[in-house]
Amino acid sequence: MTDDAGTGIGWRIVSVLRTVFVYLLAIGIIVGAVLFAADRSPQKSLFGYRYYTVLTPSMTPTYETGDMVFVKVLSADEKASGIAVGDVITFNPSSDSEAYLTHRVTEVLPDYQGTGVTCFRTKGDANNTEDAFLIDQNRVIGTVRFGIPKLGYVVRFVQLRWYFVAGLIVLLGIFFRLLRLYFAPPDSEEPDTSDTANETGKHADMIQQGAGEEAASGKGSSQDADSQEPHNG
Repeated sequence: MTDDAGTGIGWRIVSVLRTVFVYLLAIGIIVGAVLFAADRSPQKSLFGYRYYTVLTPSMTPTYETGDMVFVKVLSADEKASGIAVGDVITFNPSSDSEAYLTHRVTEVLPDYQGTGVTCFRTKGDANNTEDAFLIDQNRVIGTVRFGIPKLGYVVRFVQLRWYFVAGLIVLLGIFFRLLRLYFAPPDSEEPDTSDTANETGKHADMIQQGAGEEAASGKGSSQDADSQEPHNG
């Protein structure tokens, strides 16, 4: 096998693996987004994390509108003792609402008024005043660990228009497949070395056969000359 052939096979393997990876990633994103959109449980999580799209500019410049924040879900003990001033937390401000807020903790109130419950005072980084309400530990989802700019817009679109995204992925796959076929270099036609070798062998045999015939003819003429008797004049 030549080096070019080996390189071609390796390229095809890498191309196939890359295509499979892209399709699996796209399917994973779509399935994950659909499952999260369908599940309305406040404690739904993936590997202990939940993600939220920032809808208001109250946490600017830390988190902008459209950013996605990833929240580590905390247990009851972690909520009571693991949250400190300066942490950014996500919480449900009201039991009658399905909205969630992400604000920074400005004060921790352990055993609030002898109830045994830890409460938190919060404030948006862009707000001039603290929130008018306290948040008890039972309303806290967890602490924000990191955020990805503008990813929330993408995931939100996938959640609401997943069927459109699925069709678009299929069309893009067909398009790139056709593009590859169009621009793929033609297969190089290697000369048939077996036929060439056969022709060369035949030509050599003919030369050898001709040389043998000439040698035989010369030998026969010599023998005839030797067998002739001289004539007397």
